[in-house]
Amino acid sequence: MPELPEVEIVKRGLAEILEDHPRLEKIELKRKDIRSPIPAKKLSTLVGEKITSVQRRAKYLLLWTPKGAMLSHLGMTGTWRVAPKGDERSHDHIYLHFSNGLRLAYRDPRRFGVFDFVTDPATHPSLKNLGPEPLSKDFTGESLWESLCKKNIAIKVAIMDQKVVVGVGNIYASEALFAAGIKPSLPASKLSLDRAKILVREIQNVLSESIKAGGSSISDFEHASGDSGYFQDRFKVYDRAGEPCVVCGTHIRSKVMGGRNTFWCGHCQK
Repeated sequence: MPELPEVEIVKRGLAEILEDHPRLEKIELKRKDIRSPIPAKKLSTLVGEKITSVQRRAKYLLLWTPKGAMLSHLGMTGTWRVAPKGDERSHDHIYLHFSNGLRLAYRDPRRFGVFDFVTDPATHPSLKNLGPEPLSKDFTGESLWESLCKKNIAIKVAIMDQKVVVGVGNIYASEALFAAGIKPSLPASKLSLDRAKILVREIQNVLSESIKAGGSSISDFEHASGDSGYFQDRFKVYDRAGEPCVVCGTHIRSKVMGGRNTFWCGHCQK
């Protein structure tokens, strides 16, 4: 599933593609739903409007017009691409037609994505209860510590809670905890303020490094341009169970936590 760096890369690609603010001429839906029903009537009110900006909130993309935005979540296998006439593919569920002849296609083989209508992010069900952006000034060691001090769940599960901080998915939670030297099973309430500050710094470092590397291209992820990222070549613990730690040589361990595979070094992470 694309995580924050991958969605940020797609956002930047779409922003570049749409930088001339073309007018939306048609929303062509090939099906009525993806993970949930698509509100075709509400979305139709955006036809005729210019795209003013492309934003990201957590793992959601927002294509803004003066009348509202198209909200897109990539789910597990969703991708956006430029699709000239003749480039129709299986599992293309949405085509966006623009005044400059541009056509964007949303493809999603497993159909876990979302395509919705937004006017106010503060009231939209998918956005209103989200925590701070991890790369923003609102995400600090103090804020993380305060949000975790009464949680007795594992720290790795806690930092994947979108109400605590958005966008820290399975890959980057494992990588950030390794960089911070924190065992993923540590009860969140036991995290000290000093270690919370270290963890915030490492979450920000790992996410920033992945964005610079174009994200992690595992499974079906690709940029809007069709390119792939290469941060997966830099994983230190994720998906490396049984392999030697890049720091100490101890075999990387793995365990399911919160329903997700978790990876760590028993020597480097205490």
